[in-house]
Amino acid sequence: FHFMVQQILGAAAGLVLVAFLVSVKKPFFLQPAFVYGLLALTIFLLVLCLAMPSVARTNRWIVFLGLRFQPSELAKISLILFLATYAEAKKDTINELKTLAVPLAVLVVSVVLVLLEPDFGTAVLLAGLAAMVLFIGGVKFRYLAGAGLLASALFGFYLVQADYRVERIQGFFSAEKDVLGSGYQVDQSKLALGSGGLVGAGLGQSTQKLDFLPFAHTDFIFAILGEETGLLGTLFTLGLYLFFLWRGVKISLSAPGPTCKMIAAGLTLAIVAQALMNISIVLGLGPAKGTPLPLLSYGRSSLICTLAAVGLLLHISQKRGDTQGTVRI
Repeated sequence: FHFMVQQILGAAAGLVLVAFLVSVKKPFFLQPAFVYGLLALTIFLLVLCLAMPSVARTNRWIVFLGLRFQPSELAKISLILFLATYAEAKKDTINELKTLAVPLAVLVVSVVLVLLEPDFGTAVLLAGLAAMVLFIGGVKFRYLAGAGLLASALFGFYLVQADYRVERIQGFFSAEKDVLGSGYQVDQSKLALGSGGLVGAGLGQSTQKLDFLPFAHTDFIFAILGEETGLLGTLFTLGLYLFFLWRGVKISLSAPGPTCKMIAAGLTLAIVAQALMNISIVLGLGPAKGTPLPLLSYGRSSLICTLAAVGLLLHISQKRGDTQGTVRI
């Protein structure tokens, strides 16, 4: 009941944000003061995380008055808003190196701070989201490809700096050789999915969540969903995320201006890409990473920020045909 109460509180806070964003008339989130203020707050919170007491050997949370918040979830929204507004404001010079230096610096600072927590999955997701938004904003592919090579070198170097990350990679490629060690989590995840069969064991009837599958309520909730609702339940859940992708793309294509188009596309990709990343890990298609399943995994920070992104999408969808949506910085 502790987890249920905490998740209800997170859902309530998130739904309040959705209601506010849907009801507000003007797109305040396009204003430079809000965009830069939110970005500065996010970076400050990411730095503050490193000074907080460690939780499970990580520094991903801000702890205040007994409440915990994960700033890396907010970073997805603030980075998308900044890159979209900046790319549109500088569209005439977006492919000049001095113009690209600003978003590149912001991205590097954000990614490095997230890596220091450490949170490899979110760092990779931030880099991918930034590349997509900038590409839509008009940045030439060759620049993004060059930046991608540098980012790959950075991420590759980071991976081999910790033994547990190396073990995760080894476990991914040879999970069957060490099912009680590096391959244990994925093996238990597959066991949960397989035991669900076609229709599952029934809601609440999972046995893997009884301390057999680590992080069953967060990173591996999809495996428990498969055990309790079967193949039909997992396909239905995957279909919901694909439906979300379709609606998000449609909102983006119908958005009133280039800035809103980039924001809608970025927010949609942030949610769907994270969902597919989580599902692929649960299925053993990628090395284990601490990536929650949007709207389903336990976690107030993820739930609140995801609902905030949904609220922004709904706000943009109401502005179809509106000629506003471009802000000069």
